[in-house]
Amino acid sequence: MNPQEYDRMRQLEDWYWWFVARREAAVRFADDFRPRREPVRVLDAGCGTGALLDRLAERPDVELFGLDFSGQALAYTHQRGHTRLVQGDLTRLPFPDGTFDVITALDVVEHIQEDERALREVNRVLRPEGVLLVSVPAFRFLWGPHDTALRHFRRYTARDLDALVRRCGFRVSKLTYLLWLLFPAFAVQRLLTKLRAPGKHSHAQLVPVSGAVNRFLIWLQGLELALARRLSLPFGATVFCVAQKPLPVVSSPAPADRPLVKT
Repeated sequence: MNPQEYDRMRQLEDWYWWFVARREAAVRFADDFRPRREPVRVLDAGCGTGALLDRLAERPDVELFGLDFSGQALAYTHQRGHTRLVQGDLTRLPFPDGTFDVITALDVVEHIQEDERALREVNRVLRPEGVLLVSVPAFRFLWGPHDTALRHFRRYTARDLDALVRRCGFRVSKLTYLLWLLFPAFAVQRLLTKLRAPGKHSHAQLVPVSGAVNRFLIWLQGLELALARRLSLPFGATVFCVAQKPLPVVSSPAPADRPLVKT
């Protein structure tokens, strides 16, 4: 990601509706699907400037760790008071097998050229029955200057993400689109941007809104999330997946040959 985007993220992510909605989705789905053991060890993979770690820290009995490729991002996260931080690459995680109960990767995988290798590494460092929460931008036809500025390699459909996580050894527990209610406006805005400014990619596209509109959009996304926790939404600007690492299959020992008994 372009370095200046981390500065913008730190300025916006605590209050801007899009960041708030993404964070709340991760927290609520983690509540729904996390392993029922305590303490829960959580890695925010691609922690950015640390707002999700702040939100997760409100939960009792969690041990939080953050990982990011960017030292600049980790410096911002450290300013929030988080100390279990590691600079590293998602395709080569510096942790032993079976370290974590929950791993979040919000809008991270699309930044990695070898996305399958990254998710296989995530699988490795999860404990059996551990949970991955992953979000990615949706639909290739929406590719534009926003993706170029953020150095994305791809956008996904729900089917793409489902196939990817299954290839990497996970079982899919929840798969849904998000930003469903706003998707028509979102798609029009992105397509118009491509038409008006082809080839320009100076920064990510976050539409300025007033305080009242921002609060309304947070409320609206909360309403949508309540629905998405019960149903799988058919389209949206984001694909969100909850996947679980299965327990290892233990093969039963082959029955010993019975001795022949003469009668």
